[in-house]
Parts: sequence; C-alpha cells; structure tokens
Amino acid sequence: MAITESAPPPSELAGLSLAEIARAASERRLPPVEQWNPLRCGDSAMRIARDGTWFHEGAPISRPAMVRLFASLLRREADGRHVLVTPVEKLDILVEDAPFVAVEVRSEGIGRERRIAFRLNTDEPVIAGRDHRLHLVDGRPYLTVRAGLEAAIARPVYYELAELALEEGADPLGLWSDGSFFPLSTES
Repeated sequence: MAITESAPPPSELAGLSLAEIARAASERRLPPVEQWNPLRCGDSAMRIARDGTWFHEGAPISRPAMVRLFASLLRREADGRHVLVTPVEKLDILVEDAPFVAVEVRSEGIGRERRIAFRLNTDEPVIAGRDHRLHLVDGRPYLTVRAGLEAAIARPVYYELAELALEEGADPLGLWSDGSFFPLSTES
C-alpha cells in the first residue's frame, strides 16, 4: 500500500519574475553526488516512467517530497546508466526516457534579450542558457538540467515554444534564451 500525503498547490511560474526564478534556481543547493563513489552498489527497485512518474517495486511514489529527495540524489554515469547516490551506497534506477519532464514554461523579452524559464515535474526551476541547453533528439525536445541529466519537454510546453518562435520569425526556427540560440527544428 502506498503512503500518500497532500500535495502542495502546484508551483506556477506565472506569478514570478524571471529574476525571481533565476534566484531560486541559483539558490538551490544539491548534494555533491558527483563527489560520492561508495563501494556498496546495487539496484534500487525503482523506475522513472516516460511521463516522469517515479515507481518503487512497481508502485507509484505518491509523495512529492520523496520524489524531490530522490531526484536530488540522481546522477548519470559515464556509461549512460542512472543511479541514486549517497555517501554510503550507489543504486541503479531504470529511466525510460529522461528523468525529468519540463511541465511549464515562462518567457520574458524578445530576440537575443529573451530568457526562458522552465518548471520541472519536481518543481525545480531551470533557465535555458549555455549550461541548460534546449536540443532535439530524434525530433523530440529536451532540456539539459545538470551533469548529464535531462528533462523531456512536455508537448504543451513545446507548442508554447514553437508559437513564440513562429511569432518571432527567426531563421532557422528557434529561440534565444540567456544569450544562447536554440533551434527548434531539425530542418535546414
């Protein structure tokens, strides 16, 4: 039986300025998982589904705080595997697509002055830019979150980005964010 807790109201980017979102993103302190190399290794019996749902032993993890905790311990290994890491153990976790999903977008400015912020399904804010690139893989849009970890861009979010790009009329079709240009099409 899954233990549940009341979910907090959804975090929305609409009520925040890009400066506030950037500040929240920069203040987020994550454990130094890249520095931890424990000897004890195994399997977590966990899976992250394509839609971003986390499972343990086949049951969905329904506590958002638990998902956020596990997400903060996530690391991508050089061989492409995803693992949960603590100072004492490293456990494999199956990721069907990307470990995160960008579920909301907010844009300020136009052209080269534009900044685009995303909210992940874990409520983590990410601003697209040099270290957080938007890119297409086999025609599907992704956002680099951190150290080899990516977020799939939810279809409605991608449609919002495409609409902004079409309105702006860049050639090739794409958008600027935080000083970097991101093509939104593989067509030349």
